[in-house]
Amino acid sequence: MLEVGDKIPAFTAVDDAGRRRTSKEILAKPLVLYFYPKDDTPGCTSEAAQFRDEYAKFQRQGVEIVGVSKDGAASHQRFKEKYGIPFPLLADEEKSLIEAFGVLVEKNMYGKKSLGVQRSTFLIDTKGVVRAAWPRVKVDGHAADVLETISTALR
Repeated sequence: MLEVGDKIPAFTAVDDAGRRRTSKEILAKPLVLYFYPKDDTPGCTSEAAQFRDEYAKFQRQGVEIVGVSKDGAASHQRFKEKYGIPFPLLADEEKSLIEAFGVLVEKNMYGKKSLGVQRSTFLIDTKGVVRAAWPRVKVDGHAADVLETISTALR
């Protein structure tokens, strides 16, 4: 997994509107890039709703939020519309971004092992350097924790 001080890899991904977005374009502002397992599931919906509810505060600090999962653009679009999510969601169906950030991990559910996305968040400056990282995110209060860290991590 990428750590504080690491430079993120350059990437291109499709967003919820089907538009190709590059890391250079997305990094016009400092960025909260969060990885989540699946659209419209309880934990992922709660996490997105917390970021949605605090979005204006992130914007006032000059920080953009972008979510990433392996769901496709159409799924992201439905998820955004259903819950009023104001920020972009990137579709990483090939899992290239998920793998590049090191958040594809082996999971064990009821004795069955599989590869899945580890809920993780990265605060990235405009030069593409990770300034804070949250591996294995616990959903409750996460957006507030990220918001609180911005002033010290980006200054």
